[in-house]
Amino acid sequence: MVGVGLRTDHYSHLEESPKTKVDFFEALTENHLGSKGRPYQILEHIRKDYPLTFHGVSLNIAHHTGINFDYLKKVKELVTPFEPMVISDHLCWTGAPESNLHNLLPFPYNQETLNFLCDRVDQVQNYLNRVFVLENLSAYFDYTQSNMSEWDFLKELSLRSGCQILLDVNNIYVNSVNQKFDAKEYLETIPDQSIAEIHLAGFTDMGDFLFDTHSKPVYPEVWELYKLATKKAPHAPTLIEWDDDIPEFNILQNEAIKAKKIIEEVHFEP
Repeated sequence: MVGVGLRTDHYSHLEESPKTKVDFFEALTENHLGSKGRPYQILEHIRKDYPLTFHGVSLNIAHHTGINFDYLKKVKELVTPFEPMVISDHLCWTGAPESNLHNLLPFPYNQETLNFLCDRVDQVQNYLNRVFVLENLSAYFDYTQSNMSEWDFLKELSLRSGCQILLDVNNIYVNSVNQKFDAKEYLETIPDQSIAEIHLAGFTDMGDFLFDTHSKPVYPEVWELYKLATKKAPHAPTLIEWDDDIPEFNILQNEAIKAKKIIEEVHFEP
């Protein structure tokens, strides 16, 4: 299955032409909380023909303050009627409760943080009564307190807590270039059964580093890495993200068609 992110720029197109060549849509959770206006009505319209996934940015699971159960309650109320395939957020912190930094920030990869996050994941999964899915970040700084690789940390978190991983292949590639590690080693370390979904997006080359902007087509290097990811996790749906400089829907759909062709090549080659 290959889907695309549901964006307001495409609402009118999807209302007029609901039949597409994609298999599902991913909704940004925060765009639909606390309102049953047009965005919610579009979700209802889309759900008649397609499965949905929900992807959030506000869980703030890695911050030292407690889980925001008021937020989780709203998420649960939102997603329940739509029976989504996946509910996910980012493995990060985003600020203090009264001061959202509007950035997805990394944290130290060590045993103390691992224990802390396993407990946080338990709280979230118990409240939602389902497996929760967490996405790997694009990160532009690290901590001296880290003594594990990101991929080993993700592996241990998924095995210990039972959460699953939203594997963002673009983020892996961006980090591998910026931080100078082997992207293939990263992929090989993540347990196959822990991968619930795969994300693809475009980055921007800033000259001395790569920046995860979600504003361009998927780069050839990321497509090559994706071949390994989808071979490793053929069960996982793939999502094309495009959040800035959003093109017309057909361009986004063509990226999804490319992913479908790669899946066919990888899994049905003679």
